[in-house]
Amino acid sequence: GLIGVGTRIDPTLTRADRLVGQVLGLKGQLPDVFAEMEISYYLLRRLLGVKTSDGGKQAKVQKLQRAEILMVNIGSTATGGKVVAVKGDLAKIALTTPVCTQEGEKIALSRRVDKHWRLIGWGQIRKGSKIE
Repeated sequence: GLIGVGTRIDPTLTRADRLVGQVLGLKGQLPDVFAEMEISYYLLRRLLGVKTSDGGKQAKVQKLQRAEILMVNIGSTATGGKVVAVKGDLAKIALTTPVCTQEGEKIALSRRVDKHWRLIGWGQIRKGSKIE
């Protein structure tokens, strides 16, 4: 909400953290907007904060699968993403909401486990399909 004080933006647009994850800037000076991106990723060995059903060690993180829905965090932006293709440590993700970012940016990947989003790994944007 505080950004509404220092700009000419209507304060009703900035209240209750409505602009978290949004990028504001002059046209032509912002990074590209991506709807689909190719990433290199690394998965954690075990899920954090989740025990197996028999009460043993923490559950292992499964490999990414095609058509799986993930939550992708890029900076302070959180958006959904559908895995389109996986090959080795590279994956192509179609985002539910386009994101203004740049190639080389770090991302966090989360998977839905027992009705909660759990961190499963991280990655880096290699390239993507840009929206004009």
